[in-house]
Amino acid sequence: MMISTRGRYAMRVMVDLAENRQRGYVPMKEIAERQEISLKYIEQIISVLSKNSLIEGVRGKGGGYRLSRPPAGYTAEEVLRLTEGDLAPVACLQCGRKPCSREKVCRTKTLWKGLDAVISQYLESVTLEDLMEK
Repeated sequence: MMISTRGRYAMRVMVDLAENRQRGYVPMKEIAERQEISLKYIEQIISVLSKNSLIEGVRGKGGGYRLSRPPAGYTAEEVLRLTEGDLAPVACLQCGRKPCSREKVCRTKTLWKGLDAVISQYLESVTLEDLMEK
């Protein structure tokens, strides 16, 4: 499993909003400058985060974006699942996928299931608040 640029940037945007939450609504342009991400890419990420209610925005003067809830209320797993989709380490564990033809004889499936569980548990245990403290 490899986290895409989109997933990594979404995490950076969310941490940036968490760190600047005392300022209220934060303009996209400021996030883009601080994170050194193009404004066009930030717009795409913000759109996904906003449509899924992780953040809320206000247009116009004094507008921008802010978190919808406190930083401790977001996990890395939530943000990455939204931006990455399935985080399974191998195709046979992806949600909605037809069972593998070798499922009954596969000697490595328990390895992949265990890895998937460890990844999920870890990502669920890390909050935006944790990342702010690093």
